[in-house]
Amino acid sequence: MSTGKMSMPRESVASALAPRRCSATIPRMMKWSAWMPRAIDRGSVAASLLVLLLGGCGDRAVTRHVALHECRLAKLASAAQCATVEVPEDRSKPEGRTLALSVAMLPANTLSPDADPLFMLAGGPGQSAEALVPVAVALAGVRRTRDIVLIDPRGAGKSAPLKCAALAPRDPFDELIDADLGATAAPRCLAELRAAGNVDVSHYITPETVADVDAVRAALGYERINLWGGSYGTRVAQEFVRRYPSRVRSMVLDGVAPPAMRITLDIWPAREAALADVLAACAEDAVCKRAYPNLNATLGEIKTALGVSRRINITDPRTGVLREVPMTFDTVVGALHGFVYAPELASLIPPLLGRAQAGDFAPLMATAMLSAGDLEQTLNLALHYAVTCAEDAPRVTAGDRSRILATLRAPSLASRNLAACDGWPRPTLPEDFYAPLISAIPTLILSGGLDPVTPPADGEIVAKSLSNSRHVIAAGYGHIVTPHACASRLIEKFIDAAGFSTLPQSCLDYLATSKRPPIFSSLLEPK
Repeated sequence: MSTGKMSMPRESVASALAPRRCSATIPRMMKWSAWMPRAIDRGSVAASLLVLLLGGCGDRAVTRHVALHECRLAKLASAAQCATVEVPEDRSKPEGRTLALSVAMLPANTLSPDADPLFMLAGGPGQSAEALVPVAVALAGVRRTRDIVLIDPRGAGKSAPLKCAALAPRDPFDELIDADLGATAAPRCLAELRAAGNVDVSHYITPETVADVDAVRAALGYERINLWGGSYGTRVAQEFVRRYPSRVRSMVLDGVAPPAMRITLDIWPAREAALADVLAACAEDAVCKRAYPNLNATLGEIKTALGVSRRINITDPRTGVLREVPMTFDTVVGALHGFVYAPELASLIPPLLGRAQAGDFAPLMATAMLSAGDLEQTLNLALHYAVTCAEDAPRVTAGDRSRILATLRAPSLASRNLAACDGWPRPTLPEDFYAPLISAIPTLILSGGLDPVTPPADGEIVAKSLSNSRHVIAAGYGHIVTPHACASRLIEKFIDAAGFSTLPQSCLDYLATSKRPPIFSSLLEPK
C-alpha cells in the first residue's frame, strides 16, 4: 500500500468519481456514433446509450475525497487502488498530530458496481490489512459486484505503525524458542514510545479504530457499507454498528469475540480445551491410541524431562544448521496452542509429541514455524498490547486470574502475558463498550466447531442480542471459516441479499456435517 500523502485538491475531486468505470466508457461510445451510417439516427442512438450507461451506474456515483492510485499488494495477483486518509491521533485535539491511514481498495469486477462495498477488518489486535489479502481473494464472488476495502488500522501496517526496538519482528525460530511473550519486552517498548514523545498510545484503541473506519468510508464517498470482521476484527465490527448503525447494510462476523471477552485471559482456557479435544480424538481412534496410549502422560513426561529449562541441539528446519537452544515446557505448550488454530496441523500433534518424548523436538519446532507463518511480519505487537492492555487486562480480577490459571497446563504463559500489560495506559472507554450489541442489522455469524479461541459458544452469546442474525457452525473447521470450502459462496449470497433467504442449503449442510481431519498416528500418514 502507498504511504505517500495523497490528499486531493478540491478542484480535482471530480476526476475521481466512482463511475470512473462507466464515465470512461461513455466518450468511446459517443465517438463510435460519429462514424455510424447516416441511415441510423446517430443522435438517438447516442442518447439511448448514454441513458443505458447512466442507468447502470449513475445512481451508484460516489464522490471521492481522496485520490486513488494503482498499487500492488503482497499475495494479490491483480492491481489494487490505494490511498491515504488523514485522521487526528487525538480527536479531542483536531489541530494536533495526524495519522495517515493506509487504505487499499480492490475494485469491483464490473462497470456498474453496487454502491455498498465490503469493508474487511483485521484481527490480532494488531494485524495489518496484508493478513487479510488471502481472505479477500477467497471472496472473489463478492468482488464481482462490490469493491472490497482493506485498512491498515492505526498503529499497524503502514498506518503510522507503533515502532519500538523491544518488540521489533524477530527471526521466527528465535520467537518460538523465547516463551517470554513480551512480559519484559512490552514495558520496554512502552518506555521507548514515551521517550520518543511523539506518540500517545492511549489513542490506539478500538473506539478510535472504529472512528477511523468511518473516516475512510466518508473519504471514499460511500453512504453505507457491508462489514466483514475476523477474530478481533469482530469487536471492531460490532462497535462500528453500535456507533454508526445507519452506515451498515449487513455484517459478517467470523470467529466472533463477544464485547465482554477478555482477550488477555479468556483465550487460554479455550486453547487448553481445544488441545484436550485433540488428545481425546486420538484416544477415540483405535490406531492412534495403539501408537500413543496416553498422550496426557506423554506431556507429563516431556515436562519432567525438560525441567525448568534444558538446552538441546535442534536443527533449524530452514537452513539445516544445528543450533543449541533452551527448551522449556512452556515452549512446547505454546507451539501446541498454535497448532490447534488449524485442524490439519492439530492432527499432527500425537506423532509430534511422540518424537518430542523421545528427545527429538525438531519436527515440533518445524511445524510450529509453519503454523506461525508470517504472523510476525503482519502483526504489530506494540499495537496488540496498546489495545488489550487498555481494554481487557483491567477487567481481570485477582480471583479470575488465580481460578483460570489453576486449570492450565502452562499457567506461566498466561501470567506473563498479563504481566506484559503493567504500566500501559488505561484510557476511559464508552460506558456501553462491553455490553452486548443490540441490533437488527442482518448479521451472518460463522464459527469453526474446532476454533480454539472463539468457539461456537461465543457465537451463540453474540447472536442472542442480534435479532436478525444466523449462526452457522462449520463443525470440522478451526479459527476463521471464510476461506474454506463453500463458506465464501455463503457470504456472497448473504451480502447480495442482505439476508438469509438465498443461502445455499447444500453449503449449510456441508459445513454443519464437516468432520475433523483424520488424526495422524505417524508423521507419514493418518491412521
